[in-house]
Amino acid sequence: MVEAFVGTWKLVDSKNFDDYMKELGVGFATRQVASMTKPTTIIEVNGEVIVIKTQSTFKSTEISFKMGEEFDETTADDRKVKTTVTLDGGKLIQVQKWDGKESKIVRELIDGKLILTLTYGKVVCTRTYEKEA
Repeated sequence: MVEAFVGTWKLVDSKNFDDYMKELGVGFATRQVASMTKPTTIIEVNGEVIVIKTQSTFKSTEISFKMGEEFDETTADDRKVKTTVTLDGGKLIQVQKWDGKESKIVRELIDGKLILTLTYGKVVCTRTYEKEA
């Protein structure tokens, strides 16, 4: 099922991203730049290992993991988190934990688009990606 997510995805729409970053404690200047950035996400599967690369002119990140196994991640806003990714009902669910806090990123495919729902506290952000040909 993870194979359905494989490909190169370009951000086309973002709702509430600034509020999400603000809730995480990201500074004003960084939020301004990040809000204007249109990242590309590349999802690959190599055997049991899944790789998610997020590339932009501002910052690029890459995570490699096995489904259901906790790993160390440094987020784009430099948080050091313990992350676990699971597949549930066709959704890739990424849970990040640090300092007694938790955020969640849910990736799902709807009408051929990759929809990311980012949740932290009461703030929910939705980012929509379209697959590049």
